[in-house]
Amino acid sequence: MTTTTRHQPRVAVITGASSGVGLSAARTLASQGWRVIGTGRDPQRTATAAAQLQAVARPGAPGNMIRVDLALLADAARAAEQIRSLTDRIDVLINNAGGTARERVITSEGNEATFTGNHLGHFVLTRQLLPLLQRSAADAPRGATRIINVSSRAHETAPGLDWDNLQMIEHFVPIKAYCNAKLANLLFTRVLSEQLSRDGIVTHAMHPGIVDSNFINHADDGTKNYLATMPMVSSDEAADTVVWLATAPEPGATTNGYYYQRQPAFSTDAAKDAASALRLWRESEKLAAAALGHC
Repeated sequence: MTTTTRHQPRVAVITGASSGVGLSAARTLASQGWRVIGTGRDPQRTATAAAQLQAVARPGAPGNMIRVDLALLADAARAAEQIRSLTDRIDVLINNAGGTARERVITSEGNEATFTGNHLGHFVLTRQLLPLLQRSAADAPRGATRIINVSSRAHETAPGLDWDNLQMIEHFVPIKAYCNAKLANLLFTRVLSEQLSRDGIVTHAMHPGIVDSNFINHADDGTKNYLATMPMVSSDEAADTVVWLATAPEPGATTNGYYYQRQPAFSTDAAKDAASALRLWRESEKLAAAALGHC
């Protein structure tokens, strides 16, 4: 696939691009001639990533980094506005940011941070950026415009979402909250693929593997000890599938896929439940109403 549209560089927006898989994918795409707009939460890491993007960016395809905390929905909406000020179209949106936590954290908006940072923040950002994706798709071959959601095989341990305690604000267990959020990523992918197929936009999810990055540093001790026993991959190895999903011709021919190492991966029945996917969408709209401008 070419890296230009109308003699302009293709544009990729990547969340969590200040470190790990997101930064690796951002550097690769920038080196291929893409204009990359990344987001990061930590000020120092975000500044360092910006310098790295500029170092590999090609002329006419500047790299930008935006600071945002996706666990705060108002901040996610602000980031979308800032992205819209930088570009009038998006060719690929990579929803990569996420992580687990040591304990329950309730944000100033009243949401639980693990659920919000992994799912709701991306729900708001994606919804707010859809017009830019649709604008790109209108001018591009079908399947060239894409949304990639980074999920995890951790979703396999989530039997389904508890609609009475969706964010696990009550009876919080760090790793269970993370697994629920990764299930939400797959359900979100399902609805997006159905809604956007008519526009020629494809949506896929992927499992990066257990990545040797700062992800593990934020986990509770039990999760750290468990992950330490597992084989790990580098950020560059995990990012290979992200970049492939964003650029290769094959993923553009289908939608609602779930991949690991460029191959279709197993997902649970809970992740394929159409009714749950639609209900999660509706519940997410309610939780994010203010950020989406519905209030």
